[in-house]
Amino acid sequence: MLQVRIHGRGGQGVVSGAEMLSVAAFLEGRHAQAFPSFGSERMGAPVMAFCRIGDEPIRSREPVMEPDALIIQDATLLHQVDLFNGLRAGGTVLINATRSQDELGLDELVASNRYKLFTLPATEIALKHVGRAVPNVPLLAAFAALTGIVKLESVIAAIRDKFAGKVGEGNVAAATDAFERVRKEQEGQHA
Repeated sequence: MLQVRIHGRGGQGVVSGAEMLSVAAFLEGRHAQAFPSFGSERMGAPVMAFCRIGDEPIRSREPVMEPDALIIQDATLLHQVDLFNGLRAGGTVLINATRSQDELGLDELVASNRYKLFTLPATEIALKHVGRAVPNVPLLAAFAALTGIVKLESVIAAIRDKFAGKVGEGNVAAATDAFERVRKEQEGQHA
């Protein structure tokens, strides 16, 4: 079972991102669950959501304390909250950021080689395609490209299930852009 913890701020689509990831997995015949964890429910407040994906029924309903992956939708949380608490060795970390890992103050974490760390300018991608600074969809597609846990087609189906019309198609374009950026970067590393 893959366990994902998503961190962000209210209004960034943290809960919707977890829901769409679980729907994408479900569309591929997997078992999945997604649920939020709120503190104070207001715009800008730290928010967490969880997603579990497995091949067997998922019985656990507790928050994800030992994630296999983290999706961090707001880099300002990096040094305010212990985001990496419980992250399993070899885990994947995807951060919405335009700055390098060094500039984010994560050089020690990167040097430890305990985690696979990636950054993506998800807010920029969302602004370009959707016109709003909501990074959840580009991060979801990038996560799919990094992990292979779900296919882009399933992510797109989950997006269209959640958003209709122009907003939905803008999000599909954002997802496709993010997915292709990650794929190109991965191909460049293996060349």
